[in-house]
Amino acid sequence: MNERPPIAVLGGGAYGTALGTMAASNGSSVVLYARDSTTVAAINNTHRNDAHLPNISLHPLLTASSNARTALTHGQYILCAVPAQALSTALNELKDHIPASTPLIICAKGIDRSTGLLMSQVTDQIFPGHPLGILSGPSFASDVAKGLPTAVTVASRNQALADSIAVALSGTTFRCYSTDDVTGVEIGGALKNVLAIAAGAAIGRGYGASAQAALVTRGFVELRRIGHALGARSETIMGLSGLGDLMLTCSTPQSRNYSYGLALGKGEDLTGRPLAEGVATASIAVELAARHAIDVPIISAVARILAADITVDEAMEALLSRPLKNED
Repeated sequence: MNERPPIAVLGGGAYGTALGTMAASNGSSVVLYARDSTTVAAINNTHRNDAHLPNISLHPLLTASSNARTALTHGQYILCAVPAQALSTALNELKDHIPASTPLIICAKGIDRSTGLLMSQVTDQIFPGHPLGILSGPSFASDVAKGLPTAVTVASRNQALADSIAVALSGTTFRCYSTDDVTGVEIGGALKNVLAIAAGAAIGRGYGASAQAALVTRGFVELRRIGHALGARSETIMGLSGLGDLMLTCSTPQSRNYSYGLALGKGEDLTGRPLAEGVATASIAVELAARHAIDVPIISAVARILAADITVDEAMEALLSRPLKNED
């Protein structure tokens, strides 16, 4: 077996911890950077991160540090697993500790709501010319951390870099496919979160599984339209990071976005609920579609519901009353 490259992980949340323990299980030496000293102590002393991944034992080769320079200079690759809306702040704060030659692999899914930029574009502004990869696909943190079979996509504008990252991270239960279609991988990961809110809201409101399937399928058409307008390839949209991630995220309350929509449909208090990236992405996705004159009724409905402009019932009524067109 080939020796595994050392890996650094930026972010001590559920997904960063899961990726770290997965890489350690594959045989890599892994150091995870987290600002929270309690998280660092728990990972190092008990091999647990119960605040984010309860009841899951982490691999003993995964260690953590609150010293950014120590952690981020450890790896041949840096897995950046901070939330999409926090990515710009985190990279700006840590840019002096990230070696210029070490590829950054962005694992956040979303569109920056203040700029409308995809995560690769946010990173390019802070690290122009830096070697960059994107990791996305249907992968719940708890499944990855438990070593359950998972397949994802790694994208880079440099196909050789995408290939090398895929080889470095793939193991017996975690499989990476590679592509140079960065835009396709990112747009699928961002927009599926918005559609998962729609799917959850339909079930929460009692519209049933048929309505859920219709919303997800027609929502996928909207995702595909936006992707194509931005230059994404059809095979990417139909792959793991597009259709695959959409299927997972829209099907179970284990998804934060689906769970958020479920609570929304039930009329529950949303205060203090776990982060749902689709909430921040919905309105900027509508703006993105408008720029390209793309019709996105479902994404628009989600944005209006979240802004309290309309209710779930009003949104559904509006969708059902739209003029009939041939399916595309």
